[in-house]
Amino acid sequence: MAPPTVLNSGEPDARRRARPHVVFVPSAGMGHLLPFFRFIGALSAHDVDISVVTVLPTVSAAEADHFARLFHDFPSIRRVDFNLLPLDASEFPGADPFLLRWEALRRSMHLLVPAIAGVAPRATAVVTDITLVSHVNPIAKDLRLQCHVLFISSATMMSLCSYFPIYLDNKDAQADVGDVDVPGVRHLKRSWLPQPLLDLDMLFTKQFIENGREVVKTDGVLINTFDALEPVALAALRDGTVVRGFPPVFAVGPYSSLASEKKAADADQSSALDWLDQQPARSVVYVAFGNRCTVSNDQLREIAAGLEASGCRFLWILKTTVVDRDEAAAGGVRDVLGDGFMERVKGRGMVTKEWVDQEAVLGHPAVGLFLSHSGWNSVTEAAAAGVPLLAWPRGGDHRVAATVVASSGVGVWMEQWSWDGEEWLVSGEEIGGKVKEMMADDAVRERAAKVGEEAAKAVAEGGTSHTSMLEFVAKLKAA
Repeated sequence: MAPPTVLNSGEPDARRRARPHVVFVPSAGMGHLLPFFRFIGALSAHDVDISVVTVLPTVSAAEADHFARLFHDFPSIRRVDFNLLPLDASEFPGADPFLLRWEALRRSMHLLVPAIAGVAPRATAVVTDITLVSHVNPIAKDLRLQCHVLFISSATMMSLCSYFPIYLDNKDAQADVGDVDVPGVRHLKRSWLPQPLLDLDMLFTKQFIENGREVVKTDGVLINTFDALEPVALAALRDGTVVRGFPPVFAVGPYSSLASEKKAADADQSSALDWLDQQPARSVVYVAFGNRCTVSNDQLREIAAGLEASGCRFLWILKTTVVDRDEAAAGGVRDVLGDGFMERVKGRGMVTKEWVDQEAVLGHPAVGLFLSHSGWNSVTEAAAAGVPLLAWPRGGDHRVAATVVASSGVGVWMEQWSWDGEEWLVSGEEIGGKVKEMMADDAVRERAAKVGEEAAKAVAEGGTSHTSMLEFVAKLKAA
C-alpha cells in the first residue's frame, strides 16, 4: 500500500512554524464528521495550523461532498489522504457499514505514523474521534504529541463511555449487563444503553470498551455541549468523580454550521426553506431522524398518519436507507408513504428525501417543534435554536441523549416509544396526539427558548464555551 499523501499549501515561514499544528483524525459517518468539520472551522480562527486526515474512499456521498467543501472553504488546511488496508467484511457478518469502516480505520492506523511524523510544520497535537482513540493515543504518545478526543456525543454519554469499563471490571463476570450507576452523574437503565453494549462479544462493544479505557489517558476531551445544558455530567467528569484522573474537559458547543453548508442548502434545498417562508410563525413540525437512522416502512406510514391526524403543518425529511448512496434505489416518497398521502396534506405538508441545512431549518421562525431521533447533533442544534424537541430515540446513544433533552428543558422524551429491534409500532393516533399537544404547550416552548438563550450566552465572548475554546488553544500553544 502506498504511504499516505500530505498535500501542503507551501513551505511555512518562520511565523507559521511557531504556531501549534493540529492533525485531525476523524472517523466515518456524517454524525461523526459534521462536528469535526464545524469544530475545525471554529479552531481555524485561532492562529493554529491544521491538517485533516481524509480517508479514501468515503462511505457515503455526503462525506465526500463535505470534505470537498471543507478544503475549498479553508485552503490553508492541509489534506492528508489516507487509503485503508482492505478489510474482509465476512469476519463480521451483518455488521453496519460504518462499524466496518471504523474497524478498517483502527487496523490501518499504524500506517498513519509516518504521515503524522512528516507533516510540516511539525505537528504538536492530534485530535481524534472516540472510535479511534485506543489506536491513535499510543501513536501520539510515541511521537510525543498531545492527543485530544473530539467527542461527538453528550457529556453524559462520555461519562458512560469512560465508566463502562470500570463497571464491567466490578460486576459479576457471569452476570448480564444491567443498569449502570455513573458516579456523580445519574442512574442509567439497562434499556437506555446503546443496544450493542448488552452483548460483550459484539464488535461495537469491544471497540467501545477499548476506547473507554484509553480516553482517560489522553490530554483532553472536547465535547459539543455547554455548561448550562449538562452541568452535572460536566462537573462529575471534571472533578474526577466519574473516573479518577480524567483529563481536562473542554465544553465548546454548540457548534455552528459552516458557510459551505449554508450555501449548499441555499443552492440545492431552497425549496424547503422557500416553503417555510410561506408558513405562519411557529406553525410547522419539523420531522427528521438523522442521516443514518432508518425507520421501517410500516412505522413511517404510522408517522404519516399521525402528522395527517394532528392537523399541523409539517416539513418531513424522509430517509429510508443507512447509506445515502442507496437512497435513490429505495423509491420515491409515494412508494414509501402510499398513494394519496401527499394529496391529502397538500398545502400544509412537505416531504423530501433531499439533504437540508438543519440549523437553517431549526432557525426558521416558522418551525415550532422538532420530532427527532434525539441524535446529539440534533439535540444541540435544537437547543441552540430554542426549538422544543420531541425525542423519539431510535438506537445507539439516543436514549442517553434523551435524558439530557428531558432534564435540561430542551424538550420531551417519549421513553415508552419503540426503537430499533423492537417489533411493535407506535400508532399514528398516539404520534398525532403528542405532536398536537406539544405544539399547543406554551410551557414547553418557554423552557426551550430559555435553553436557546443559555446556548447563545455560552458561545458569546466571555461565555463558558468561548472560554473553554481559549483554554484549549492555550494548551496547544503550551506544547
